[in-house]
Amino acid sequence: MLIYGDLVSGNCLKVKWTADYLGRPYEWVDVDVLQNATRTPDFLALNPAGQVPTVVLDDGRPLAQSNAIILHLAEGSDLIPADAYQRAKMLEWMFWEQYSHEPAIAVARFFVKYLGRPIAELDAKLVTRGDAALKLMDEALERGGFLAGPLSLADVALVAYTRWAHEGGFDLSRYPSVQAWIGRVEAGLHITD
Repeated sequence: MLIYGDLVSGNCLKVKWTADYLGRPYEWVDVDVLQNATRTPDFLALNPAGQVPTVVLDDGRPLAQSNAIILHLAEGSDLIPADAYQRAKMLEWMFWEQYSHEPAIAVARFFVKYLGRPIAELDAKLVTRGDAALKLMDEALERGGFLAGPLSLADVALVAYTRWAHEGGFDLSRYPSVQAWIGRVEAGLHITD
């Protein structure tokens, strides 16, 4: 399997961490998004949306979108709860991550870390949405544990950008349950980077 990705992207790291956790062999193909490497004719032939992560499965079929990829990789593993309700909760968190969390947390991080914008100049709505997402997570994690029962793809999907939220100006010390959860997820997935 080939994983086309950029290690500055939380969405790409989700795929890497899932493959690593599952012991799935792969070759990492570095694609520098900051240098528009996803806009080359070769890459666009592989993924017309011009986005990473993109994988080429062992049988040659390409697959894009981080949460679709990790769901495909984790089929039949302990990262997908056996209980139907917990599995649905996992998917609920994964959908929420792409709609309500990533568009605020990851975008703020990109503006500050990669475009060099001062935190004070971030759009107030972006900051409000990011803080609301972190608050909702913090409340959901007050009892400890993980988001959808056992460690699952919900945690993989959400830890990627949450652990870097401070790089977008979000003060994680305001969300102690989230901070503790980050540690649990990193330990559970054996994340060292």
